[in-house]
Amino acid sequence: MKRSRLARLAVAAMAVTGLILSGCGDADPPPGGSNGSINVLSVGNPPMQDLKKLTKKYFTAETGIEVNYTLLPENDVRRRMDREFARQAGHYDVASVSAYEVPIYSERGWLAPLDSYVKADKDFDQDDIFPNLVESLTGADGRLYAQPFYGEGSFLAYRKDLFRKEGLSMPANPTWEQVASLAAEIDGTDGASGICLRGLPGWGQNLTPINTVVNTFGGAWYDMEWNARLTSPEFRKAVRFYVDLVREHGQPTAHRMGFLEVLDAFVAGRCAMWYDATVLASSVEADGSAVKGKVGYAPAPHDRTEKAGWLWTWAWGIQKASDNKDAAWKFISWASSKDYQKQVGQEMGWTAAPAGNRKSLYSNPAYQQAAGDWYRQEYTAATDSADPKNPGVGPRPYTGIGFLGIPEFAVLGTAVSEQIAAAIAGQQSVDTALEKSQDLAQAAVAKYRGE
Repeated sequence: MKRSRLARLAVAAMAVTGLILSGCGDADPPPGGSNGSINVLSVGNPPMQDLKKLTKKYFTAETGIEVNYTLLPENDVRRRMDREFARQAGHYDVASVSAYEVPIYSERGWLAPLDSYVKADKDFDQDDIFPNLVESLTGADGRLYAQPFYGEGSFLAYRKDLFRKEGLSMPANPTWEQVASLAAEIDGTDGASGICLRGLPGWGQNLTPINTVVNTFGGAWYDMEWNARLTSPEFRKAVRFYVDLVREHGQPTAHRMGFLEVLDAFVAGRCAMWYDATVLASSVEADGSAVKGKVGYAPAPHDRTEKAGWLWTWAWGIQKASDNKDAAWKFISWASSKDYQKQVGQEMGWTAAPAGNRKSLYSNPAYQQAAGDWYRQEYTAATDSADPKNPGVGPRPYTGIGFLGIPEFAVLGTAVSEQIAAAIAGQQSVDTALEKSQDLAQAAVAKYRGE
């Protein structure tokens, strides 16, 4: 590609970054908190919705600290969070950061380190947190910058009742080819799609599961010299497999459906299989779910690698510019505590307890009994994922399973996810999507190649 074209693509990527930092039309954030209140910015997932419901009764009643929540869909909360932390505006004291943001935000001085709070707060029991999550929330300077609200791996959920009806069985450690064959056989049974998968654009939406398929099929975004590899045979095979699978045996309008929409479809009984985050199983087994007690769970499907599951956490971090850090820590200490898990268990049932973050939850008989078939698979997925430093086949210059641990990925990943969503929608071929994505990926890391 000519250098002038690379420059134009880089400028386009910078323009998208500028939109993110300017807010992309988001409503104005609330004024900063005070000694008697804090502002929390979070993704609006079901566990966060539960947290909001219980805050006044358990946290505010105990501490006197009011909590003002801003809960947004994932793509929206990332835009708001990037703008807020880049400016160090101080409107939000706490935000739901992830294993992707922590290394970047901490290096740029946007997060307050938590080590002194952890040392002083003996009741928090830091040793109870899964070590792999602690590592993912530790900065390059060795300091801890966030505490996990919940952790997750990925697994395959399937309808045992529909499998019995069709005389099918799920392998103990399924490959993607086996899953595709099962999806073809069971598609349409009782009106259910063969498999439901994320298709909505967003680096934390469709690209998260797609990256695990790319990894296990032997693909990588870059070689060790930072040359883009999105048109390599392995990358093409993985993305074509995913797109073909969801187009042929997936849910209708998949390109408009993220993890929450797919969850709703599965819970309503419209999917025979579903590959997604372990944390969402609590909604599958909740009262009111049409498939409660009818679902089996298997490891994340693989191909050339032995493991393919992702490792993720939504965690609580304190903005460096916050004037209410002590109150913010009190909130984090409660929201990520064993006590909070018990409060959820008592109020909403143990299946709703935020999981995947603490060892003690999995030795709790009440949780074991409530979680039934899926808690063992959830534990395995959260503690034995693919290796974030080596998740695929062959060396790569970046870390991460469902994402790339480089600052440029937030913009690049979203742009590539839009190209793949267009292929899922039938608006362009996979080859066209990847050729466009290859150009974007090559331009995004030009500085790493010294250009």
